[in-house]
Amino acid sequence: MNKKMMLIMLVAIVSIVVTACSGGKSATVEPKLTAKEMADQMFKEIEQPQLMELSAEEVKTMYNLDVAKLEDYEIRIPMMMVHSNELAIVKVKDAKDIAEIEAAFKARAEVAQKSFETYLPDQYENAKNYKLITKGNYVMMVISDKADELMSIYEGFFAQK
Repeated sequence: MNKKMMLIMLVAIVSIVVTACSGGKSATVEPKLTAKEMADQMFKEIEQPQLMELSAEEVKTMYNLDVAKLEDYEIRIPMMMVHSNELAIVKVKDAKDIAEIEAAFKARAEVAQKSFETYLPDQYENAKNYKLITKGNYVMMVISDKADELMSIYEGFFAQK
């Protein structure tokens, strides 16, 4: 009888430990907005210079990205080359492509840096201080003097509500 009671207690303890350990994992919350809606909301809250949206062909040319790998995207660049500001928000179809997207964004930031290196020092600093963040299958790159504020808004799209 004593062995039976010990076995029951052991099973109970193991099941409590297993249940407690499995419940603490937090997955990235899927935002309810599209990439375009996120960008619109970010720019509604933080004013930026006039930016234009890129077509699929322009994304391939300027960012070296295959849009077929993307489920959703919004990429905006300056209308006039007196600003280095850019915003790119993409959602990849397959998480295995995230490293490729991050590399493309870093390469694009380097192109922006070279463009302004000897042209406009303040814009060069913006380009050097770009921000890159990955949340789940989403990757965002921003070049702006208000990049931290824009990132904060972006991260809010993934907050648990």
